[in-house]
Amino acid sequence: QVQLVESGGGLVQAGGSLRLSCAASGRTFRNYHMGWFRQAPGKKREFVGVISWSGGKTYYADFVKGRFTISRDNGKNMVWLQMNSLKAEDTAVYYCAATTRIGSSDYDYDVWGQGAQVTVSS
Repeated sequence: QVQLVESGGGLVQAGGSLRLSCAASGRTFRNYHMGWFRQAPGKKREFVGVISWSGGKTYYADFVKGRFTISRDNGKNMVWLQMNSLKAEDTAVYYCAATTRIGSSDYDYDVWGQGAQVTVSS
């Protein structure tokens, strides 16, 4: 089974940018659609976006559309979440996750990374 590890989290000023990386191990990475979720303290985990296994399709939650971009490189077993124009409300733990079927609910996803903390200050 594919295994996922996030990196690139940290502290950033409001209006700034940050890129999260998700490194996958295993030979089946290219078979999975890759999603990003986030969870703020005391709040439910929410869908951020997803990229298809080929990288040809992306879908985003409305609250990040136009600010965040998901990309992947199957040759490197990597997926990224580029976050621009960050807001204080973007503060959360961000997770990458793998699924064989594109969806916006966390139960659609089979494998999860450990999470990366993103803190946006104002």
